[in-house]
Amino acid sequence: MAQMNMEYRNIQAPTDVLSFPLLDFIDGVPDIQPGDMDPHTNRVALGDIIISVEKAQEQANSYGHSFEREIAFLSVHGMLHLLGYDHEQPDEERDMFRRQEEVLKELQLTRLPVFGEGGINEE
Repeated sequence: MAQMNMEYRNIQAPTDVLSFPLLDFIDGVPDIQPGDMDPHTNRVALGDIIISVEKAQEQANSYGHSFEREIAFLSVHGMLHLLGYDHEQPDEERDMFRRQEEVLKELQLTRLPVFGEGGINEE
């Protein structure tokens, strides 16, 4: 993952998930060209998501939730990138992270409450 992160993002560090979108988005709308659609199924490939299983396990342990929840989180995060969402700006980050939590809540894969000095917090 570190090698791919360097090759595709010019970041020299391991990462947990990489997304490779196939579509361009214009003002939040996918720019689907005739060749983007499979003529047999009428489906459009969005791209690829690569998840580091090792990093996912490490993060699940660190956050105190299940490996299943972490893999789901990384999958949803990657899928939102394929759908044109990003988190470069604070407002984009709020929107993307809100959507992630909505999907995970629907899947009943929410984070466990963390007990700290200030009371109960959601990690």
